[in-house]
Amino acid sequence: MNWLDYSIVIFYIIFFLGMGFFFKDNKDSKDYFLGGKSMGWFPLSLSTMATQLSAISFISAPAFVGLKLGGGMKWLTFEFAVPLAMIFIMIVIIPPLFRSGVVSIYEFVEKRFSPSTRLILSVVFQISRALATGVMVYTIAIILQAVLDIDFVYTILIISVITIIYSWQGGMKAVVWGDAIQMIILFLGLIICLYFGWNLLQDYGGLSEGFNPDRLKVIDLNLGIGEGNEYGFLPMVLGGFFLYASYYGCDQTQAQRLLSAKSEKTIRQLLLANGLLRFPVVFIYCIMGLVIGGLVTLAPDFLQDIADTTQKYFPEEFAKNGIKADLMIPVFIMKYLPHGLIGILMVGILSAAMSSLSSTVNSLSAVTVEDFFNRGKQKLSDKKYMIISKASVVFWGVVCITSAFLFGGSKSAVIEIINAIGSVFYGPVLVTFVLAFFSKKVNHIGMNAGIILAVLINLIFSKTIQEILHIDLGIHIFWIWLNFTGVVLSVVIAYMVSALTKHVEIKKISNFNVAIKRKDFMIKEVYILIVFFITIVILSYFIPAIFR
Repeated sequence: MNWLDYSIVIFYIIFFLGMGFFFKDNKDSKDYFLGGKSMGWFPLSLSTMATQLSAISFISAPAFVGLKLGGGMKWLTFEFAVPLAMIFIMIVIIPPLFRSGVVSIYEFVEKRFSPSTRLILSVVFQISRALATGVMVYTIAIILQAVLDIDFVYTILIISVITIIYSWQGGMKAVVWGDAIQMIILFLGLIICLYFGWNLLQDYGGLSEGFNPDRLKVIDLNLGIGEGNEYGFLPMVLGGFFLYASYYGCDQTQAQRLLSAKSEKTIRQLLLANGLLRFPVVFIYCIMGLVIGGLVTLAPDFLQDIADTTQKYFPEEFAKNGIKADLMIPVFIMKYLPHGLIGILMVGILSAAMSSLSSTVNSLSAVTVEDFFNRGKQKLSDKKYMIISKASVVFWGVVCITSAFLFGGSKSAVIEIINAIGSVFYGPVLVTFVLAFFSKKVNHIGMNAGIILAVLINLIFSKTIQEILHIDLGIHIFWIWLNFTGVVLSVVIAYMVSALTKHVEIKKISNFNVAIKRKDFMIKEVYILIVFFITIVILSYFIPAIFR
């Protein structure tokens, strides 16, 4: 990087610090955590995508497609379930949650079950989200360390401190509008990498010369059970459905955006936009991985640079695998892009990190304040509420920074780590809300047992968790199934324990049935998403023929 690149990065940092100051006038919880419930579908939809399609996707998804052993275009199957999950959230999740007027979605669970259920879900969210965000911060630290040649510790602090400051100042409005801008910048960076990668690949004979045809296969009919069986069609659709339904509808990070909308119509619009736009964006990510991965194959000096960077910054990884696949994009940026564009790509990477981290610390803070400090009949004053909220933002920022150091030695691509961690928890969380909406037989003891035991059993079956803890139980189940097993286990356990504790009173939410019977969602939106699901599955089936 030269003076031009650094100037672009510095301007970007100053701009976002200024944006936090611009949105600093927050008076209460609805202002600070829900943006005054005045947000439109466009910034909210971009913010929703920016949080999910962030640094992890920008760096690790192309690495999975282009370099990872056993990788390839099969990553697209992870998008199949998105349209179906959006339909489920429109119909089942949003009406009762939005009309309840809550800030922390786990407050709704307390109304149906008990304070203990609320606290269990809140703690589960806080632990899983802080750990997963640590992976995101770690990913950015890899990039900045490799590009700027700055020590790993300092690269983490640079990105985290900037994000914490503007999140602390501006609250949800700063987070959402920041995410919207960052998503645009991130997409611009994606197009730049794809353009230069494609042009360079033509000098070596084109795409057909630079990749293994096996990487073009998208749909695989394996069941995701047994060593080497991953990304099968059934587990990706079924497990992916539960993952996305839980993540977008029952995870505070995303649900908080839905609750910030002006109306239910606005929510349906942003869910429709997310359901339709995610696949094209991820498709471009995958094409970029295919192109740059092909360039690695054809340009020996490119592969050598990745190996040298791995050896310099990750000697253990170099000794095991020779290269760290997640370094493919940062090395490409350093090696092949002109100055000025390097600065823009660094801004894109910073954008990716900041969108994820800012969303997380804001949501973690909202849950902490609402579920631990503002519970019960005695509510906090507006002044005290804002003081605790801003202190919570700083606290969770520090926790996320600390958790980043836990994942540095993993041999898996970070995009797989983060999804594997979430999959342990998503099923039981989703079941808790669905049973709160519809079940009249499950009490809070049964629900609490269902959450805790399902999570513990999922932890045992999680290959990634076994890897992080350096144990091997000989159990090889693809992590996407954990979303399904979590649902089944938590439902069965919740009903069984409730049947054994019939003496415990089952709480009811007044006027709830009236709320969910008002099926005022748009049939048109549901129809569009179903057609889109069928279309992307058919398109994915023919991708090998299209690219050959």
